[in-house]
Amino acid sequence: MHVPDGFINAPVSAAAGVVAAGAVAVSLRGARRELDERTAPLAGLVAAFIFAVQMLNFPVAAGTSGHLLGGALAAILVGPCTGVLCVSVVLLMQGVLFADGGLTALGVNITDMAITTTVVAYLVFRGLVKVLPRGRRSITVASFVAALLSVPAAAVVFTLIYAIGGTTDVSIGKVATAMVGVHVLIGIGEAVITALTVGAVVAVRPDLVHGARGLHRPLKLRVAGELVDAPDTAPVPVAARGSHRKVWITGLVTSLVLAGFVSFYASADPDGLEKVAHDKGIDKKTEKHASDGSPLAGYGVKDVGDARLSGGLAGVIGVGVTVVAGSGIFWALRRRRIADTSPSQITETV
Repeated sequence: MHVPDGFINAPVSAAAGVVAAGAVAVSLRGARRELDERTAPLAGLVAAFIFAVQMLNFPVAAGTSGHLLGGALAAILVGPCTGVLCVSVVLLMQGVLFADGGLTALGVNITDMAITTTVVAYLVFRGLVKVLPRGRRSITVASFVAALLSVPAAAVVFTLIYAIGGTTDVSIGKVATAMVGVHVLIGIGEAVITALTVGAVVAVRPDLVHGARGLHRPLKLRVAGELVDAPDTAPVPVAARGSHRKVWITGLVTSLVLAGFVSFYASADPDGLEKVAHDKGIDKKTEKHASDGSPLAGYGVKDVGDARLSGGLAGVIGVGVTVVAGSGIFWALRRRRIADTSPSQITETV
């Protein structure tokens, strides 16, 4: 789904850039409300994990592959505003360092991959959580459906953007059919990855999952030989108190292994957008990437001859840079929130 330079004309790319900048600005303010001392470190890790898993293209049809977009996963784990920022950080790192996704198309990619997927997924997720039975299984089920729907939604938004600012004269109807069709299949993979990841974190530390806040197990009492729910007089802790360090380290190691080793075995077939662009002629005016000369362009380290080593090193570097950049941004936002709610300001307000 990474849109390269040349697919969308300059005016529409600029307009998408304005939309993306506005959404990021709103998300920066919203993230200050979502982040606390537990979730701020997790947000940087979520960005790094999304970067790592996006390197793992999986086959979805003959000659076509797909990969995680990550908007649903980020929104459910750390909140919608923070989720937009997580995916935006990943897209920025990929565009600047790895020549993946055009720089002039960065606004288009953020609008499509960060904003659309996050907003659609979180709205679907919250709607399902309200109607499903309250419990951990419902969080996992809602995550699956939300992620599944977010991917074809992004395909629809790309098609709309292309209909307005596409640089080639092709049938929009055929593009829409092809894009939505293949991205429904990719959405299944997205849903599986998202549900498994959210389910794993909820099982260990549900207090770290934004979408599971307020989740608790009702106390059971035996009355007349039957178990019944006790009156809900106070919240029941759902996870042991303690440091989030173990979760953070586990997540980082997992990300490094996925990007540094497992990525070598990912599908080499073109992803959904690349396949549709080639088949429908969208890619006729693709421009050379501005970062094409980057030492990490193409997810390989320049001058390292061994393909396995080159790709693995690039993946590890990408995870490291993303987690540092993401963590720095989210810690700064967290500190800003603390400053905004300092005792002196509270006293003045009162």
